[in-house]
Amino acid sequence: MTSPAAPRRVHLPHGARVAVRALCALVSFAVLVGSGVAWATYKDFTARIPHGDAVPALPAGAHDPDGHAQNILLVGNDTRVGATRAELKALHTGHDLTTANTDTMMLLHVPAGGGRPTIVSFPRDSWVTVPGHGKGKINSAYPDGYNAAKSAGRSERQAQSAGLTLLIRTINALTGLHVDHYMQVSLLGFYRISEAIGGVRVCLNGAQNPTTDRDAFGSGYSGIDLPKGVSVIKGAQALAFVRQRHGLPHGDLDRIKRQQYFLRAAFDKVASAGVLLNPFKLHDMLDAVGSSLLTDPDLDLLSLAQQFESIGSGKITFATIPNNGAQTIYPDGVETSIVEVNRAAMPAFVAQLEGKGDDALAKAKPATPATVTVDVLNGAGVPRLAARNAAALRQLGFRVNTVDSATSTTPITAVQYPPGQEARAKAVLGAIPYAKAVATPDVQRVTVVLGTDGRQVRGLAPTSSGTTPKPAGTSASAGHTGVSCID
Repeated sequence: MTSPAAPRRVHLPHGARVAVRALCALVSFAVLVGSGVAWATYKDFTARIPHGDAVPALPAGAHDPDGHAQNILLVGNDTRVGATRAELKALHTGHDLTTANTDTMMLLHVPAGGGRPTIVSFPRDSWVTVPGHGKGKINSAYPDGYNAAKSAGRSERQAQSAGLTLLIRTINALTGLHVDHYMQVSLLGFYRISEAIGGVRVCLNGAQNPTTDRDAFGSGYSGIDLPKGVSVIKGAQALAFVRQRHGLPHGDLDRIKRQQYFLRAAFDKVASAGVLLNPFKLHDMLDAVGSSLLTDPDLDLLSLAQQFESIGSGKITFATIPNNGAQTIYPDGVETSIVEVNRAAMPAFVAQLEGKGDDALAKAKPATPATVTVDVLNGAGVPRLAARNAAALRQLGFRVNTVDSATSTTPITAVQYPPGQEARAKAVLGAIPYAKAVATPDVQRVTVVLGTDGRQVRGLAPTSSGTTPKPAGTSASAGHTGVSCID
């Protein structure tokens, strides 16, 4: 039997600190940085955080495919262990304390070279291979591991560790990425954290009618009840906001958008002086966080906290694994709604995540604009943004096929292109300074997806939000319009 490998110490360059701070935003640990709390408080806080089993080691002779980059799995667990009766009533989730579901799964990727960190979302209905259990939705991996451990007489913490381990193996099989650490936050913890920071401001688009989803608690409904426009949400309504999928046009994929939107808003709230410099809110925050986490034993939160610098949520990229949207399949004759993972696009997605360039693109010579047909999609939510950029591309000699909205809001303007169209993509990239090149089989032709970073076809005036284009690696101004809205 070989002895376990010594835990790897996380050495974070400047850019990587951004990502670790993003992780802490998810669980509200970022409030520790620059808060003036005594060192003894730090030590007491970290001493109270429980640890699960270590992350499975790489097989003998195997190498971490992304080298010294760090991948930290972020998991939301539906457990309500420790909830008071009042909290259970507010949560609208019943009194079953044995639930082991996990509908929120994200992977924080911290590039080793200091590049822009990314939080990757995994839709809970993604149809994948769960090692040892065959095909299933990705959110079945955690309860499969958990229930098997419980049946074997394991403790609650050991069962949760088993669920996390199987989920890690599932993500590894799907993406090829090695998970270095994990952090689990409970449903109850999310509720308490959102209460402790005084809520988060959100804005809903939509019809004049309020957004509601109250028909059947316990039957998959969230309990959301919010008006159109700006609201400050916390507790049960914050939980409902990130859990709703009924009534949203794209179901599980729209829920992912909600979760990413909420994380950005929550990060900004937690990092604000209103929380950091308020000893009462800070105390409540530490209590909420300390009672809600489970991490692997090698994730040294205190050591990481010492390295953090103040950052904004705009420096974090949010992405979702490549997929073909919602599909209906019939395994063993049973009608099942899933999200179909685009496995053909996964290698290119992971390569982009790791910051690997496209040699074919680098060697290509830009095509003549008249030979390039391009689609233009608005991923920023700014009215007529796609139309203006399409017109500017036509003025430069390009042909434009489709002008439409993207399926979701994106922070980064990208020029997507399929294999074989590198020369055409390079021509379009020359027309849009600082746009990101993305190779993917998901598109039929070169496709411009305009993001909230404000990057546009050269010569166009800044958008109405006041955002101006900036070089890669810098953050765009948030402008003066306040909180952005989401469907």
